[in-house]
Amino acid sequence: MIETVPEMVTRLEEARKLGKVAVDTELVWESTFYPALGVVQVGVSREGCYLLDAVALSGQLAPLGDLLADTATVKILHDAVQDMTILRNATRASGTTAPPANLFDTRIAAGFVGLASTISLRDLLVELVDVELDKSETRTDWLQRPLAQNQVGYAEDDVRYLVDAHDELVHRAEAGGVGEWMRQEMATLNDPELYEERDPREEFRRVKGFGKMRGLELAALRELTAWREQAARDLDRPRGRVASDKLLLFLAQRQPTELEAFDEVRSFRRRDIDRHGQDIIDAVRRARDLDESEWPSGPPHQRHDRQLETRCRAAMERMREVAEARGIDPALVGTRSDLRGLVREGPEKESPANRLTRGWRWELVGKALADEFYQG
Repeated sequence: MIETVPEMVTRLEEARKLGKVAVDTELVWESTFYPALGVVQVGVSREGCYLLDAVALSGQLAPLGDLLADTATVKILHDAVQDMTILRNATRASGTTAPPANLFDTRIAAGFVGLASTISLRDLLVELVDVELDKSETRTDWLQRPLAQNQVGYAEDDVRYLVDAHDELVHRAEAGGVGEWMRQEMATLNDPELYEERDPREEFRRVKGFGKMRGLELAALRELTAWREQAARDLDRPRGRVASDKLLLFLAQRQPTELEAFDEVRSFRRRDIDRHGQDIIDAVRRARDLDESEWPSGPPHQRHDRQLETRCRAAMERMREVAEARGIDPALVGTRSDLRGLVREGPEKESPANRLTRGWRWELVGKALADEFYQG
């Protein structure tokens, strides 16, 4: 375990000289809004694996942030966005301002070489390097010290084979003629917005059932969800422990404006009413004070169009055939929503919001789908 800044700098400089480094995190994230980072693993080879003690080095991770932002060094991760979001927050707290750059996600890369783009690291390593990881320490408390030797070995193994996996994925992609497409996809991971906290006022769109609401109810749901998001961050509690989605929907419909109204809300505990009741009322009042022009819009209601549905199904099947013929996971190419938008609206109206209208996806299948199935 590396517990001092000088030793951390030495190991990270080794990675910088080699030009590529595997990165992973171990954390505790059960009863808080923000994950508690316990260990950061870095690996440069099967023998060169190191654990940064994120507890001992808390507030001192700027050298790690500098490496993650270094455009000349490839950072290899499996499911990069989640780990990088956590590391971005940890290194920014230590003073790093530059966002991560030059990332390689082995999970995404798998989708270009005949494997599922949602493949687990364990299954990927079995396929690529014939190694099966031991996952017996999944529930470890990574904040405890000292870590047992089996915990250290478990953490090291998560990066031990990633450099080899990267090399094999690149080799297979180049051999399959999709290396440039894979590089394009990896370049999208350089977008700094991927690693920023979401806008609290847009969180209402993630509430299950929001699409059934309209007008003032939807405006109330937006204000209530923004309140919950900020409260969860301030209290460092999971969203559901501040207020459930079901409760937010109920409150958006009832729109209480007095504390007495909470007596009817059975799912709201007295202590939560005392803590949050006035904030909820204030959120509802903000919504009620809005002009109708300021109300948010929900997803558009679409009439069932049998002809459109038929074209979409045919286009989905064509996309699947073309992708699989090139050894690319169809799920990586586009979603049903992407395809529906292209078929219904056409490439000009959908661009650049729709992934099928740009880059390698357009080259692979987007243009052909638009030519054949868009009837605008």
